[in-house]
Amino acid sequence: MVKILHFADAHIDMANYGRHDPESGLPMRVMDFLKSLDEIVQAAIDEQVDLVIFAGDAYKDRSPAPTYQREWGKRIMQLSRAGIQTLLLTGNHDISPATGRAHAIQEFETLDVPYVKVLDKPQFLSTEELGGLPIQVIALPWISRSGMMAALELDSTDPSETYKILGEQISELIENWLLEANPKLPVIFTAHASVEGAKYGSERMVMLGNDMVLPPALVKDKRLDYVALGHIHKPQNLNEDSHPPVIYPGSIERVDFGEAGDRKYYIIAEVSKGKTKVDWRELKNIRPFIDIHVNLESDQGINQKLQDALPHEDKLKDAIVRMVVEYQRDWESLIDEAALRTMTSSAFEFHFVKRPQMQARVRLPEGRAASSLDVIELLDIYWDASIQDMDSEKKEKLNQLARSIIDDVRSGD
Repeated sequence: MVKILHFADAHIDMANYGRHDPESGLPMRVMDFLKSLDEIVQAAIDEQVDLVIFAGDAYKDRSPAPTYQREWGKRIMQLSRAGIQTLLLTGNHDISPATGRAHAIQEFETLDVPYVKVLDKPQFLSTEELGGLPIQVIALPWISRSGMMAALELDSTDPSETYKILGEQISELIENWLLEANPKLPVIFTAHASVEGAKYGSERMVMLGNDMVLPPALVKDKRLDYVALGHIHKPQNLNEDSHPPVIYPGSIERVDFGEAGDRKYYIIAEVSKGKTKVDWRELKNIRPFIDIHVNLESDQGINQKLQDALPHEDKLKDAIVRMVVEYQRDWESLIDEAALRTMTSSAFEFHFVKRPQMQARVRLPEGRAASSLDVIELLDIYWDASIQDMDSEKKEKLNQLARSIIDDVRSGD
């Protein structure tokens, strides 16, 4: 049995809300992420895990400020000094689209940090390459579309065709590695990628689209004993009550309001051949996000309704709060924003988003009935009535998309 800790999507330099800490000089939101990272690193040491797998996206982009690199490096060096084998997978936020450019966690590979391996290309790690741990790892870091096309010598401009060919190549590569693997030792598959059928924080399903999507059959192969995924921020096991566990632990802190309702985790797993025990560990002290939507249907008692929509002050304290209000434009002067800001003064940050609506009545050209107009003509009338100041270029792009959808439907595709 090998004890592992799996986490992903650290994004430690996400400083899109709040102020700076006067003592450290760091943005307080960055400190939130670092607190979660500290908790994870300390758990790895206290639990005496054999292996830590970070499944990608250390930062928000591939050019982190030196201060953030220092803070990330401090935590990874703690694992190195503790003698814990640590695998750092590169994610889409860690790499440059330009071929040959260094990625965000390159220094750990360049400096050959003890016990730390950077996985920036697909590879198979044997027990010898993992310090003698009785386990094998198949690693699939994020692969950019330009990198795929260069590696496969493709010239197709159709992304779906590129991803299809790449998917076939990856499936073949992983199959070959599984055939070569020692059948007596457990196999872990780690990837920074989307899996078809997984859910984003907004609950929309992952489908084939702008990046390569792994088929469920690939990650649910019974020859695997644990699948450590990164890239999707919503915690989930895609193979619940079955073997192997296929797990996205999610991001280590809330990144935006799309994650307002998500709890945050890392995973401790005891991996054996044919059997794995998974323990979801909830991260403590995650900053609350409160997302409030109010649709004002009357101009009576507007401010009381808005104030009633706010949670109790105990829940507001230190939370990042967003209130989105929809109302008729001519009610604008009735809204007392100052009073709302006073009531939310204990919050870490309060965002008040106004969405005034205009009552637009769609008028058809004189002497024309809706039945006499084609779909695109009706769309033009709708754009003019419903969306103010839409430029002609945007309107034409939307109409082209509509034509494409209509043609697909009519052709039965």
